[in-house]
Amino acid sequence: MTYFRLLLVVFCMVVSVYTIAAIANDGINLFTNTLPAVAQVGWPGQFHVDFVTYLALTGLWVAWRHKFTPAGIALGVAASVLGIIFLSLYLLRELKRNGGDVHALLLGEHHSTSGTRD
Repeated sequence: MTYFRLLLVVFCMVVSVYTIAAIANDGINLFTNTLPAVAQVGWPGQFHVDFVTYLALTGLWVAWRHKFTPAGIALGVAASVLGIIFLSLYLLRELKRNGGDVHALLLGEHHSTSGTRD
């Protein structure tokens, strides 16, 4: 689990630094580069579409972990928008809060009711 935590810290740091550099070079509007790539239906666009669907799934998982409460939905939106910068910090917090219990990490509020189907 220590290596996983270290990996999360590295991911957060690398993407944060890269994001700051990208904003400095291209500005805050990522859609000016992303949407034309998607419209061309090539590999760069495929990557963007794949990444957006991954972010949506991540947001849904985070919201589900919190049983779609208002706070869970807000966290899900944050996960969908902020990507690994949010998710790495979120997972580190949840690992600390759950004492490294992977089942609790994956299931969140469903952990106590893991015998039932949702």
